[in-house]
Amino acid sequence: MHPFDLNKEQEWNSEKHVEKILGKFAEGDVTVACWEPGQISPYHAHNDATEVYFCYQGGGVMTTDDGKIDITPGSFVVHPRGEFHEYENGPERTMLFRVRYGDDTKSTHRHWRGHPDHKPSE
Repeated sequence: MHPFDLNKEQEWNSEKHVEKILGKFAEGDVTVACWEPGQISPYHAHNDATEVYFCYQGGGVMTTDDGKIDITPGSFVVHPRGEFHEYENGPERTMLFRVRYGDDTKSTHRHWRGHPDHKPSE
């Protein structure tokens, strides 16, 4: 058993969203992700891992090649292996719980809005 308390694990940074890995396991990891208003993730995919986000508080918009959905407290989204996605936080602080599992959690980036110097990865 690996218990965690998201309220105690939260960390915030006005420069960049915080992804704090709470535990690593053979299958992947579990993370708390803390977002200040307006922060945006890179548009990325995990080719060898599935990624699941659960919204604990706050919310924003998740974008994939298929469209956009609103993320609100209590909602969660599953990104299958290789699905490109981007999270844009809304007007309040947001805390997401994330699980990544698979052979490799490494990500590939297409672009990162708001960061013009960011280079895509392979």
